[in-house]
Amino acid sequence: MASDIHHPAGHGPASVVFESVSKRYPDGTVGVDSIDLECEAGKVTVFVGPSGCGKTTSLRMINRMITPTSGRILIGGRNASDLDEGTLRRGIGYVIQNAGLFPHRTIADNIATVPVLLGTKPRVARLQAIELMERVGLDPALGRKYPYQLSGGQQQRVGVARALAADPPVLLMDEPFSAVDPVVRLDLQNELLRLQRDIGKTIVFVTHDMDEAVRLADRIVVFQRGGTIAQADTPERLLTEPVNAFVRDFTGDSGIKWLSLMSTSGIEPRTERVVYGAGTFSELDQWRLQVDDDGQALGWLRPGATAGDELVPCRRTFVLGVDVMRSALDSALLSPVGQAVATDSSHRVLGLVDFPSLEPAINNHRSRVHA
Repeated sequence: MASDIHHPAGHGPASVVFESVSKRYPDGTVGVDSIDLECEAGKVTVFVGPSGCGKTTSLRMINRMITPTSGRILIGGRNASDLDEGTLRRGIGYVIQNAGLFPHRTIADNIATVPVLLGTKPRVARLQAIELMERVGLDPALGRKYPYQLSGGQQQRVGVARALAADPPVLLMDEPFSAVDPVVRLDLQNELLRLQRDIGKTIVFVTHDMDEAVRLADRIVVFQRGGTIAQADTPERLLTEPVNAFVRDFTGDSGIKWLSLMSTSGIEPRTERVVYGAGTFSELDQWRLQVDDDGQALGWLRPGATAGDELVPCRRTFVLGVDVMRSALDSALLSPVGQAVATDSSHRVLGLVDFPSLEPAINNHRSRVHA
């Protein structure tokens, strides 16, 4: 852990508090209009809203990339404007679109950038960088490569590792996953959630994507045009109790998004319709899922199928206890028999789940939210 001089809030996660903060530009444009807000220590606060509503401006005022016109921002109880800009920024992690990596430095050196600036010996910083790579799901062997040799998703993981390298009390993330394809984006979201369970940082995250906000946030802050806050609440309350028509319209299909809050833990898959290995094909009177010797789904067997018949692709599975109910329902809707394919984290098939088996989990979540 670096010394307190490099961590404006001291050790551990720090709250970020906006007190009557405004940003007005010389031409009269109002970026942010007198907002009061607390981003709780150790939690993920997500800023959402239409373009030009002040969410990115608010994020960048935290590390003084933009200077407030009035009001103050407290980080761990300390006024950010009283701190040296360089010290403040080195003590706050910052992740942006496209990672923003230095193209002429290796991946390990990119991650080690801030620790070296703070006085850590380069050799030690590189060793720490390799450890961080493993933590964010990257092969340590990539440490010797350069950014152009990595995929977009890998570069974003490097960006997260670099932001965490100095163990900052606050991590700012400005639409970090918006430039990657949907599959990689979901993977990065899962990785961030896993990391947050381990490290418990104060994360302030900006996105245009309401589904992403619901998936990641402990608290969602909805900005509206004019730089004011329409509602700041938990995802559950935001979806079920919008304070006005703007929030209701912005959240869109709230019932569908609500499924992203429901865990698939506790669901019990069944294996009666799963055929393992070569299987027995002589008595297939209904659809079955064929699985190889390693437990991976090969595809669906039609009723009456025999060995060698073409399989119907298994288009979607879900990881039991990791993926949310929305993924399970998606898997069920895309299967020819209306049954979701449940797997473990290594994508080995655990069994099938039908709609009646999903209903108790949905009802349990509904009753908890409306209690």
